[in-house]
Amino acid sequence: MQLSLIIPMYNESKIIADTAKQLSAYMQSRFESYEILFSDDGSTDGCGDLVRSLSLPQVRVIGDGTNRGKGYAVRRAMLEAEGELVMFTDADLAYGTDVIGRAYDLYQAKTEKPDLILGSRNLDRNGYDGYSLLRKIMSKLYIRVLCLAGGFRLSDSQCGCKAFRRDAAKDIFGRCEVDGFAFDLEVILWAEHLQYRIEQIPVRVVNHRDSKVHILRDTFRMLSDLRRIRKRIKNVRI
Repeated sequence: MQLSLIIPMYNESKIIADTAKQLSAYMQSRFESYEILFSDDGSTDGCGDLVRSLSLPQVRVIGDGTNRGKGYAVRRAMLEAEGELVMFTDADLAYGTDVIGRAYDLYQAKTEKPDLILGSRNLDRNGYDGYSLLRKIMSKLYIRVLCLAGGFRLSDSQCGCKAFRRDAAKDIFGRCEVDGFAFDLEVILWAEHLQYRIEQIPVRVVNHRDSKVHILRDTFRMLSDLRRIRKRIKNVRI
């Protein structure tokens, strides 16, 4: 199978049917073999049933009915995915659908296959199109603080669009424990500790809605999570 696409979702009934139809049409036109996994993080609005009712080919909903966080929803799907390349993006398709094909093409073009392909809004000069000036400044500052605290030099650790070589995905996510928004940081720190090859790809936000991240509150929470993650990973010898 060429590609597994993961969509974590929590109470997305207002948009999820359109998202599923749009993704199904795109994937059928672009790939010969694929699967789309909607990973339901214990939604209470019936969005999982909405996706199932569409009976779209190569689409399935997974989840155990519990609400544990985006990190858990992504991790569960990553460990079930069967594609050669495994990718996740947000339920609102914030970065569009073309980025899926671009990530796959980048992966295929490399003689030495990248283990991770990370989307970055900071590599596209129009990456933050549509953001207010304040939201753009706060987002960039938020990412910068997390990168400095994490000790890595990536341009956009929090972009909700990342792809993994399947074996790397199983290895990395099999070690992860963070259920909340800090899961991106845990994934990157494990990838660097395990010396996996990382590529970045420019992305642009094309669909806008209010972020579920509260900058001040979640920054302190993620910095606390980050300290625990670094301590745990530091004690693991390769």
